Amino acid sequence: MNAVGAPPQPFDADTNPLTADQRLYRVHNNTRTVGEFNPGFGSRTRFAFFGRPAVPVLYAADTEEAALAESLLHDIPVGGGILPYAAYANKVMGKIEVTRNLKLANLRGLGLRRLGVEARHVTDTEADEYPRTVLWAEVAHAAGLDGLAWTSRKCNDTRAVVLFGDRCSNALRQDSSFGRIFQSGPGLDWLIETCGPLHVDVLPPAPR
Repeated sequence: MNAVGAPPQPFDADTNPLTADQRLYRVHNNTRTVGEFNPGFGSRTRFAFFGRPAVPVLYAADTEEAALAESLLHDIPVGGGILPYAAYANKVMGKIEVTRNLKLANLRGLGLRRLGVEARHVTDTEADEYPRTVLWAEVAHAAGLDGLAWTSRKCNDTRAVVLFGDRCSNALRQDSSFGRIFQSGPGLDWLIETCGPLHVDVLPPAPR
């Protein structure tokens, strides 16, 4: 077990910028818009939730595949498995455009070394460490940063980010040129085709 240590104080993090006009992909519930932050619903995640009231967060990634890996495929073993219809029926993928420059704590590459840790101590941990990894988000927020950036654990050639809603809610807008509805049609076709080589069987809806 790789114990997660407390974040350093002061939190002298290197920054990984998100620049205006950059696009990010997000898988989210179809009851939310693509740029809507989670105000604190659901179970704890790697970097949420913290604060009273809870600081809203939004997870996204640089590519469609990483957004999928960090959401619908997050809990499926690397050897493969089944993605049931109920897991994706109410999920969609959208694209977000960043409208102003944002500063994220850099938890990638030498950014980790600067903070005296390795990925296995913060960004590459199991879910039982989330009560400790969330402290890193809380400290980054207290340091005035807009979120955190790290190498996706589930798609480790791509950046994943978490953004803080009280800092970034006015810095995002929907890119209406892109969208996937996984329930049926081309979105479901893409999901099946993408998951097939990963040994993940996407179960279709039951026939009526």
